Amino acid sequence: MKKLLTLFFLLSISFLTICSKNINIENGIAEVNGTKLYYEVAGSGTAIVLIHGNGGDCRHWDYQFESFAQNYKVIRYDVRGFGKSALPVLDENYSYHDDLKALLQHLGVSKAHICGLSMGCGIAVDFALAYPEMCSSLIAVGPWAFGYNSQAAKEMFSVMGKISSILTEKGEKAAYDYWIENPVFKNSFKNRNTVAHMKKVGYDYSFWHFTNKDPNFFVKPWASTQINKISLPILIITSEYDLEACKEVADLMEQNIKESKKVIITDAGHCMNIDKPSEFNKIVLGFFSELSNN
Repeated sequence: MKKLLTLFFLLSISFLTICSKNINIENGIAEVNGTKLYYEVAGSGTAIVLIHGNGGDCRHWDYQFESFAQNYKVIRYDVRGFGKSALPVLDENYSYHDDLKALLQHLGVSKAHICGLSMGCGIAVDFALAYPEMCSSLIAVGPWAFGYNSQAAKEMFSVMGKISSILTEKGEKAAYDYWIENPVFKNSFKNRNTVAHMKKVGYDYSFWHFTNKDPNFFVKPWASTQINKISLPILIITSEYDLEACKEVADLMEQNIKESKKVIITDAGHCMNIDKPSEFNKIVLGFFSELSNN
């Protein structure tokens, strides 16, 4: 019996490996909106866009990309100034949400589920406000909306100022280490594997946004002041140890968006999709299934 179970386990692993290998992954550089955006596409069907958080790149979604691509067309990309995408050009105005629109047009995608983590959530919210006709739904992970201001938000942004000084004094690696390990953020990054993954990605960050005046512009009035205008179905995913400011934004969204559903993942931090990928993926895929059945 034990031998049979072992054989079954090995066959299951082999089957999963074959399935993963059968997913065709396309990657490239889209020359759009006056810049160059690195992207990856896998799977087919209804489109899902995954937008990474600050200080990282599309690898923030390593635990979702191929899993979601089993049933959907999944797009992940590096935001301008991050990863393999081009850096912004000083004094040349641009916006993250317009970049995303141009990328989707380049890929021939007219409508998609928009999923963003942290800063990526802010981009997703701006995109939903600017181009609601291109959104099937919104998935807010470690929720954020640009322009949000509270005591918890001020504490979070104070860390960014400290990072700038460490960057000047000690370099990029020390700056990113402080980003993850400072008192405000540390409680939200308890999982060692998550910390290791975040540092692997974060050590590649250029820190351009910390050393230059970014000409990026956001939706105005600030998205945080017009959350109630979003009429899309929205899945809000926060966690037990999420950043306090992000928990507040999660509540703001739940209270002001009619078609909202909030989920709290226990024993997980700000990057809950990396902390608990199986649970996270089940929640998101369940949300998509509910939408398709309505």
